Amino acid sequence: MAGVALASYPSREREVTRTNLELCWPGLDLASRERLLRASLVETGQTIAEFPALWCWKAERVLALAREVRGEERFLEARSRGGVLLLTPHLGAWEFSGLYVASRVPLTALYKPPPVAEMEQFYTSARQRTGARLVPAEASGVRALHRALRDGEVAGVLPDQDPGRGSGIFVPYLGPLANTTTLVSKLLEKTGVPLFLCWSERVPGGFRVHFVEASEPELRSPDLAQAVTAMNRELGRLVRSAPEQYLWSYKRFKNRPPGEADPYRRDHDSEEG
Repeated sequence: MAGVALASYPSREREVTRTNLELCWPGLDLASRERLLRASLVETGQTIAEFPALWCWKAERVLALAREVRGEERFLEARSRGGVLLLTPHLGAWEFSGLYVASRVPLTALYKPPPVAEMEQFYTSARQRTGARLVPAEASGVRALHRALRDGEVAGVLPDQDPGRGSGIFVPYLGPLANTTTLVSKLLEKTGVPLFLCWSERVPGGFRVHFVEASEPELRSPDLAQAVTAMNRELGRLVRSAPEQYLWSYKRFKNRPPGEADPYRRDHDSEEG
């Protein structure tokens, strides 16, 4: 099993996960943190193992993996009144979340092309086969999100990726400062649409899909830093509800404010990625 191997042997994923858990759970005793590390890496292996099915099975077979759905009524009711902005963090089976949502409502979502250009056609076809429309994470894609919201559709954003040096602001995320996208806050300010979060929890035989309406009062603050911080608090609550299913093996805190060192360099002094 891939996850067991990741947890048992030295690897980039294991060391990055360990660093992230130390940063975000400093009060956790060592034994508990090691248990969480192992559980997280097992889930990371499960994520890898799921890709062939989620990308290659017929849509009907994939969608049948939804064993339970929670909160969808409020989400659909909000969408019946107009556009909805939907966040799908890297928690649980995020690939399944996109496929499920697109099967239920018109969905336009940002994506980053894969590093191997020859894989892009397969990548986009797999993600769009239940009805989603993928648009590039650039100015044209942002305009497409605006149009989707204006037209009463759903716009999807992955909110917990580093947007790149100079493209975000540093605000707390799960404790440490993290370079965080401002796109969500700017879309909320300009459109006034409701904000929901969606994630797919792994359960025996499939997934439990959760739709959660955002409730942070400062999400629409005119102060951009306050609004982005409020978004991260919403994300943090989801992550802490099932921390073992979060993608801790991603270098979320690599880009630092001026004067702060990359926390991952201690583990991979010669590594660039």
